[in-house]
Formats: sequence, C-alpha cells, structure tokens
Amino acid sequence: MFIVNVEAAIYRDGKWLLIRRSEKEEHEGGSLALVGGKCELEGFSTDILERTLQREVSEEVGVEVTNDVRYVNSSSFVTDAGLHVIDIVFLCQHTKGEPYAKSSDEVDEVIWMTTAEILNHADLPSYLKENVKQADKLLQE
Repeated sequence: MFIVNVEAAIYRDGKWLLIRRSEKEEHEGGSLALVGGKCELEGFSTDILERTLQREVSEEVGVEVTNDVRYVNSSSFVTDAGLHVIDIVFLCQHTKGEPYAKSSDEVDEVIWMTTAEILNHADLPSYLKENVKQADKLLQE
C-alpha cells in the first residue's frame, strides 16, 4: 500500500546535519534533505523505525546515532513514480563518527546548517523547513 520512510534530525554544535541527495536518486535527486530511508520488509519485528534510522544514518553518512529517539512529526507524499510514502521524522542523538558522503548512490555531500540558515534559505522545500522547525522546538523543551 505504501512505503514507510524515516528521517533523522541530527543536531550538533548548533547545526543540523543535511545531505545533498545524489543526482542518481529517483526522488528529489540533488535536493537537500535530512538523512533517512525506507523500512525494509522484515515480517515480525520490533523497533523497526529506530533500527532503520540507525542503519540508514550509518549507510549514508557513516555515523552512529542512539536508539533513544524522539518523534518530531509525520507526513505523506507521492513520489514522481506514483509511490505513496509515509514519512516519519525523529530527533536523534549523534554518538560516534564524523559524517561524510559514504554512499555515492544516495548522497553527494553533507552540509551542517543552523536552524536560521535552513528557515531563511530560499531554495529549500517547505517540508524540510517545517521538519527542522519542529525538531528545533523539541530541543528547546
């Protein structure tokens, strides 16, 4: 029926970790985004969202995040190929490693930006701005 996608809002030293999606990506290639990806079919499983976050962050940018995540928000969209996606964003704590574009099929570069830089950036999609705004609000609580 739909794809379940998770995204990691990773905050460190006053900035958010963003990636420039690879031009090879079918959906939103070349755009800035949070790190994340699809849940895989696992049958019966526990902590699938948290484990997917950890796997995707490690595969895409080579860092580790804790399993202790905080829900930010959820949304749905349809890809250019007509696939229906439920997207769930979590606030994650960075624990180890320096991020880099580990998977060239998925990531062209990593970029650290402040909340203000993201919110004031003219070319960033509104959903990314909203995700960061809500994640930043959680940090203040």
